[in-house]
Amino acid sequence: MRTRNLFLILLVATAGLFIGASASDQTTKATGPDWAMNATIIEACSCPMFCQCYFNGEPAVHSGDEGIHKGHAQGHYCKFNNAYKVNHGHYGSTKLDGATFWIAGDLGADFSKMETDWAVLTFDPAVTKEQREGIATVMGKVYPVKWKSFTVADDAKVDWSASKDMAVAKLGGGKLGEVELTRFAGMTSEPVVIRNLRYFGAPRNDGFIMMPNKVEAYRTGEKPFEYRGTNGFMITFDIASKDFAM
Repeated sequence: MRTRNLFLILLVATAGLFIGASASDQTTKATGPDWAMNATIIEACSCPMFCQCYFNGEPAVHSGDEGIHKGHAQGHYCKFNNAYKVNHGHYGSTKLDGATFWIAGDLGADFSKMETDWAVLTFDPAVTKEQREGIATVMGKVYPVKWKSFTVADDAKVDWSASKDMAVAKLGGGKLGEVELTRFAGMTSEPVVIRNLRYFGAPRNDGFIMMPNKVEAYRTGEKPFEYRGTNGFMITFDIASKDFAM
């Protein structure tokens, strides 16, 4: 991982994702270009199905000695991999359609005060400078938290594919990260969906599609991890600068 250059420091700071930013700082009136994003996430984490982080201020406890968490550290944490594909969106005159990127990290033991542990953002090489600025701005609103550490990694190819029954995302061809999800079996052949549940700071979503993971792994950096059979879902969120007009 390279040291963040000046452009990326400014880009992340613009989004309110820089280290030391408070949640209140990130919920102020939107400034700068008009923007909007509709994106789908292939998401997985170390918590059991379904991740209790969406209902509580702390992640599930990981026993470390049995079941799906056997061999892993004990305690409360939520180590995640999120692979994003922008369906449509814009940042000023810049179109965001089709952009892909990846965020991996850990929410930490207690985020009840919107303070989280660490995250690493990786862009696909095809994402332009202008698109990166827009994505960083949007992500600062989707995740209005204070990270102890937030860094931007070297670019890496993001492969992203999904259907009703499965979803697969790979970072760097799977060498750097990987998520594979399969549809949770419901009463019919239709997906099991949790609706009317907020996804962090996004004001709209089409529901959490339950898809436990076969694997969710982050295989690079100083804090690699890998889990199998833990939480996973897909979700499409919608957010725009006008949502924050005051």
